[in-house]
Amino acid sequence: MVCLLLGLIAFVGASKSVVLTVDGESQEVQTFDGTVADVLEKAGVSVSSADRVIPEPTAALVDGATIEVQRALAVDVLVDGRETTVHTTGETVEDLVSELRVSTNSAVSAPLDTSLDGLNGSISISTPKTVFVTVDGKTHERSTTAGTVRDLLKESGVKVGAADQVSAPRSAALVDGMGLKITRISAGVEETVKEPVPFTSSEVPNADLLEGEEKVTTAGVNGERSRVFSVTVVDGKEVSRTLVKESVTKEPVAETVAKGTKKRPEAKPATPPAAGGGAGSGAGAGAAPASGTWAALAQCESGGNWHINSGNGYYGGLQFSSQSWLGAGGGAYAPVASEATPEQQIAVAEKLRANGGWGHWPSCASKLGLL
Repeated sequence: MVCLLLGLIAFVGASKSVVLTVDGESQEVQTFDGTVADVLEKAGVSVSSADRVIPEPTAALVDGATIEVQRALAVDVLVDGRETTVHTTGETVEDLVSELRVSTNSAVSAPLDTSLDGLNGSISISTPKTVFVTVDGKTHERSTTAGTVRDLLKESGVKVGAADQVSAPRSAALVDGMGLKITRISAGVEETVKEPVPFTSSEVPNADLLEGEEKVTTAGVNGERSRVFSVTVVDGKEVSRTLVKESVTKEPVAETVAKGTKKRPEAKPATPPAAGGGAGSGAGAGAAPASGTWAALAQCESGGNWHINSGNGYYGGLQFSSQSWLGAGGGAYAPVASEATPEQQIAVAEKLRANGGWGHWPSCASKLGLL
């Protein structure tokens, strides 16, 4: 009887009363088990390495102990574009972020106090990154938590035109140190260019003008052409242009030049002075030589062309300058010597010779022995 009583006391003394809490639901358990793991096994509670068990499963069991089991939740997480499934015993999004050990400045798709138990869908986390954006010829360094290229462009306020090019897909995830270039492209921009249309010139024979004479009867006027180009510009530099259309907006006016066909009169020889004709006669007295002398002088000065205008500022057979021609009264015959007859040119030359001698034609007069 005594042995039976002692055995009953020992049996009752070996029994333990513990509280088992699984995911917030508690129950009291009477057990003779020696460890936490034994109790969990007897209670049919299976745990994984990600679950939280307090005390440790290997801990010795004591009477009055509380065993807490928090099963880990599987949460789909997208960190900087990389997908993963995290098993966590945390209760809120903040617990999850802390467990992942990402920067506290990261952008998270749900409020930090959101319960993981009631989470709908996955969590997106974008950590701070330094990126370099080149746009409109300038490179900008930006620190951002934007997740994708599209998010960065929106955050930066960069407008991208329909024809513009971005160096990475807009759905691409940002990475630290990333370089992004926006190339501005303006294609199909029309540009109108005005160009002159040169006038043409034609000659018309004119019997009222002497041979060698010309006169513009209708002044030529350039026209105008309009050309429309389609221009492509990349980052402010033209790379191509294509002619789209062109038209003449103003027709040119052709020039008409009257060309003289009238024969010039033959030059008459000058009458030589009478022999012994008084004080003015004789070479020593400065008498005018025979017309053959003027002809010889003209041959030397102009090749015998009495109507030459060589463009060097001297005119006619005897190569008068405008100043000497007009100064000796040649203006009474023509504006310049080349437009006067040989006789008129000789008459003016006589006046010059009378006031300065043959020195007005120094080179040729010397060659002819007149000086």
